Amino acid sequence: MNQKFSSPSDVDSILQRLHAAMPEEGLFSEKSWRQSPEPFFISPEFKKSLEQLGHRLHQFNKACDLLYRLSIEGRQPDWIAELLEQGKPAELIKLARAKIFQGETACVIRPDLLMTEEGLKICELDNIPGGIGLTAWLQEVHSSFGAEVVGGSHGMLEGFCSIIPGGDIIVSEEASTYRPEMKYLVRRLHEQFPEKKWRLLSEQHQEKWASQVYRFFELFDLPNIPCAHDLFERALAKEISITPPPKPQLEEKLWFALFWMKPLQEFWIRELSQRGWEQLKKVIPYTWILNPSPLPPNAVYPQLEVQSWNEVAQFSQRERNLVIKISGFDERAWGSRSVVIGSDSSKQEWGEALAKALGEFPEHPHILQVFHHSLVHEHSYFNDDQEVVMMKGRVRLTPYYFITDQKINLGGALATICPADKKLLHGMSDAILVPASLRS
Repeated sequence: MNQKFSSPSDVDSILQRLHAAMPEEGLFSEKSWRQSPEPFFISPEFKKSLEQLGHRLHQFNKACDLLYRLSIEGRQPDWIAELLEQGKPAELIKLARAKIFQGETACVIRPDLLMTEEGLKICELDNIPGGIGLTAWLQEVHSSFGAEVVGGSHGMLEGFCSIIPGGDIIVSEEASTYRPEMKYLVRRLHEQFPEKKWRLLSEQHQEKWASQVYRFFELFDLPNIPCAHDLFERALAKEISITPPPKPQLEEKLWFALFWMKPLQEFWIRELSQRGWEQLKKVIPYTWILNPSPLPPNAVYPQLEVQSWNEVAQFSQRERNLVIKISGFDERAWGSRSVVIGSDSSKQEWGEALAKALGEFPEHPHILQVFHHSLVHEHSYFNDDQEVVMMKGRVRLTPYYFITDQKINLGGALATICPADKKLLHGMSDAILVPASLRS
């Protein structure tokens, strides 16, 4: 253990306080995880690198928004906007192009980070992240145990209040798993900032809106969001502000592939700076768009050094250190639902997954990405007998950045520690969920 306890009674006290602090409705609908008496410890230097990463990722988001707009205006290649708009309905594309939202990006961003031998690697950058309420709860509880958690005991509450200082939060049925944690978040916001008011609403809301609205629903789900039309119409009329803005193009994973494209290198360096571009190259895995269009006979896919996807389908297991993911705008785009890891698949399974992804390109583009293995850590947790035992696990670290007036604040960081035999790292019943904390 990284944290020492003076007696078994200390551990018993922590377990009792964890149980007592849990909201009656829980934090996730019908989901559980393993509790731990200690947070995930990081160094002050590591925390500083996380803070710097937030700035770089916000600049990346802004650059993505600009590149899309320049493509629409004909000042960058047309194919960029065409690719980002594939499979999306005309009314949503109209919203994506609306000048009223020009320059706006998400006010909360959360990268999914893996800790590898090569350093931090980003699986994806989430513009509508879950876990805000959960991380706020973990911050408060572990702070009460004496831990110096990242963001402080109220970092997530203060961060959320900074972007929505009172307003409406819409949680859709599709995102209902997260409704309990958002309910907890709203309750704690009212307790912490009694002079401000928030409402937690469903997709059925038809009454007057607050002046500021937080959208916690995916844009692919609009047919099931009755209030969406009125919400966006009022935003277009400047009657309300909404975050994240209705820009489905910014919620695509294929931006990582665009980042690595040689023809766009000059743009990225200009917008991110040479240093920023080089730093992001260290954390963004090399990514390709699974486009079935054939290459010219004298061309190959960079780094793969093959001329066709058929050759990738024939890769040996050792060569298949790759992962397939749907890019976005689909219910399979979250929770690892579309993820296929090449090294864990048979050659037949790999070939079928690749063929399926290529076949869906016109409506649902997929990406191919280098797969990075997370390092194994040991961490304590309470087992079913309420004893503290150790588990070897792989960590997914998810820092939450709140953005106001170009100021990027690291509100907190959640560590999801999955059993070491798991390759896909996400919330699961046998994962440990704890806040990141500075080592004292």
